[in-house]
Amino acid sequence: MQSLAIIVPCHNEEENVPLFYQAVQQTFNKLTDYRPIFWYINDGSTDKTLSEIKKLQQVDQAVHFIDFSRSFGKEAGMYAGLQHAKADLYTIMDADLQDPPEMLVDMLHGIEEGYEMVGAARVDRTGEPALRSFFSNMFYKLMKKISQADIVPGARDFRVMTPKYVKAVLSLSEHNRFSKGIFGWVGFKSKYLPYKNVERKHGESSWSFYSLFKYSLDGIIDFSDAPLAFVSWLGIVSCILSALALIFIVMRALLFHNSVAGWPSMVSIFLMIGGLQLFAMGVLGRYIGKIYLEVKDRPIYIINETK
Repeated sequence: MQSLAIIVPCHNEEENVPLFYQAVQQTFNKLTDYRPIFWYINDGSTDKTLSEIKKLQQVDQAVHFIDFSRSFGKEAGMYAGLQHAKADLYTIMDADLQDPPEMLVDMLHGIEEGYEMVGAARVDRTGEPALRSFFSNMFYKLMKKISQADIVPGARDFRVMTPKYVKAVLSLSEHNRFSKGIFGWVGFKSKYLPYKNVERKHGESSWSFYSLFKYSLDGIIDFSDAPLAFVSWLGIVSCILSALALIFIVMRALLFHNSVAGWPSMVSIFLMIGGLQLFAMGVLGRYIGKIYLEVKDRPIYIINETK
């Protein structure tokens, strides 16, 4: 019988922790050739999430947990779970049951067929705000064009992975982690199973629109130098336009003997060039900030308690 490590990052999920455990156990009634090993990662929850996890541990020795000293984010939780879990296969799932446990059956069949990774990809976003869905779709389309990583539209962190695949993911020990990009970058024989969006059972998502937008920017910067190329071309175009504007002003002064008129256009050009410079500096600053965080080499997470 093969073991499947189920890594579950949790942040304020006290109501969902026992429900998730029960739903997964029901699925494993159909998977007689596999046994689950639960790894709950408590990411600085301020409710009774850790207490609910410990209750499960008292009745099931297959339940383990890692309690962070504070909230380090879902990316750190996934990385910690993959580092500490030891099993024949690995999966990452959200505690809010938006990742349907019944999909594990088809995912494991895919692994048996020879795939190193079988993931889940949402084909719709029913129940999400229209604005969030629009920007999410635009993000995936943009990343598909500018990134070296194979990021599938609608791909979730929910996936089943072999030890070879997990070892490759853990070898990328960068601090600025964007796992969707890392999963696509490492390669290997992979496939995604489509499914319709499932709304969370209890509580509210800790992902606000701003946090998702910031996360998207991190993904673009971590896996593409396209913004740097963009500002470079923007600088070239602005220089050409400025040169043409200068020629126009000089020719007008020579032909019409009017060197005073036109100062509003000059001010506009100065403001435009200044704005472009600040924009370019902002893009460069984001990349330099990422370098700064990497060279400090701080730990990705700090553990308060584990069992």
